Amino acid sequence: MPGIGRCLPLVSMLALISAPGLAQPPAANAPRQEALPADVNPESLSRLPALRREDLDAEGQAAWDFVVGTGPRPLTGPAAVSMHSPKVAEAFQMLNQYLRNGSTLEPRDYEVAVLQAAWEFEQAYEWSAHEGAARRLMVPDNVIDTIKFDREPQGLGAKDTAIIRFARGLLRDHEVSSELYAEIVGYFGQRGMVELATIMGDYVMVGFVLTAADQHLPADFQDTLPER
Repeated sequence: MPGIGRCLPLVSMLALISAPGLAQPPAANAPRQEALPADVNPESLSRLPALRREDLDAEGQAAWDFVVGTGPRPLTGPAAVSMHSPKVAEAFQMLNQYLRNGSTLEPRDYEVAVLQAAWEFEQAYEWSAHEGAARRLMVPDNVIDTIKFDREPQGLGAKDTAIIRFARGLLRDHEVSSELYAEIVGYFGQRGMVELATIMGDYVMVGFVLTAADQHLPADFQDTLPER
């Protein structure tokens, strides 16, 4: 899929985030190895310039303080792009922070759901951020590879299999069977089922914005989403 920063060189995978709760690689200092499209800003690596707090009006600055706080100025990723509509950035942050820190799902289950959503939308920035996060949370290689290479979920734990099937049902078939619904509720409860679906929807929603802005990965972070 053109325009999401493929084929950029690697140093390492992302470690942390520049705006709380919005996973993204930090901006690179190394020179780029590949020419950017003419409409992509060389600092933000997207079609939108990276903002500063002083660029915003009072309402926008209040949103900046909520999203960015005292952290470094976001150059790439969800916060950098969404701050062009501060109320959207605020809403993204509130939802992401709740799903990440307040939902009933375990962090590793959260990452499995995010990976499947990022894969379905072919969102390389999200995938490359969250593959590293999943590995740090000890999501098994066979689970990550099942999603990464679009394999049938065989030989996986029953809960991981259910999450993958649930995500594929929603994002591909646009339906979930009664049997699969009951299985998901059995693992996560009704509240957890709603939160699991919302996690995937959250990352598809943010992925739309990143893709529309043609967000590229920084030059020293690898795009780990395979070509199709």
